[in-house]
Amino acid sequence: MSYDLMVFEKKTAPRNRKDFMRWYEKQTEWGENHGYDNPAVSSEKLRNWFMEMIVEFPTLSGPHAPTDGEIDDMADPAYLTDYSVGKEVIYAAFSWSLAERAFEKMRSLAKKHDVGFFDVSAENGEIAFWEKDVGGS
Repeated sequence: MSYDLMVFEKKTAPRNRKDFMRWYEKQTEWGENHGYDNPAVSSEKLRNWFMEMIVEFPTLSGPHAPTDGEIDDMADPAYLTDYSVGKEVIYAAFSWSLAERAFEKMRSLAKKHDVGFFDVSAENGEIAFWEKDVGGS
């Protein structure tokens, strides 16, 4: 069992929980016509989020996965993460030992890259839609 979180395109996800959960269930049927290990299928915002996320939590598979030699050199291979990459969502399965760190990192990068965040593993988990800061004072 893993600790699971998801980021998503805010413009396509329903804002109320009931509709969001139906949408989430549809997304996680993984019925899109592509492989699920390459961020090239995702939006620019999700790709940018992914590329920054894998710096700390490298992907287990796909074109950005570390080589066997790089894995052997890792200080803690528990950071390897299983990502399922769709057009509108990226689902991440982490080691439970890293749950707190993964939550903090994934949530902060979701806000930074202007994508939504869903705490899949929590009962009644957080669904976050942030409004992008437009200027400041």
